[in-house]
Amino acid sequence: MEVLKGLLLVLHFIGLAAIIGGVLVQLRAETRRIDAFVLHGAWTQLLTGVALVGMVEAIGDYEINHVKIAVKLLVLVAILGIAFAFRKRPSVPTWAWAGIGGLTVLNIAIAVLWKPGVLG
Repeated sequence: MEVLKGLLLVLHFIGLAAIIGGVLVQLRAETRRIDAFVLHGAWTQLLTGVALVGMVEAIGDYEINHVKIAVKLLVLVAILGIAFAFRKRPSVPTWAWAGIGGLTVLNIAIAVLWKPGVLG
């Protein structure tokens, strides 16, 4: 089970890298767009995140902070919503491109900083 949990975590990080990479590739572009990396990375994050939470719940390794997971899920749903809404457009507004990048960084910050004693 530890190997499977580790593989899911690696895939979760790959999804994160796909979103960040997809946003950063557009940094210098004249016209920004939402490429497949962002959308597929977000779906990968969603599926592996749900699988990781389910696995940890089933194993009972430690207690999960469900509020933190819910907040992270809401942020990811916002990322998916923006990416899905603008995926076929030849160019997207700067707010959509920057919003996906900012929300992704927010999700990273929540994952790293929201621990007992740090953010509650």
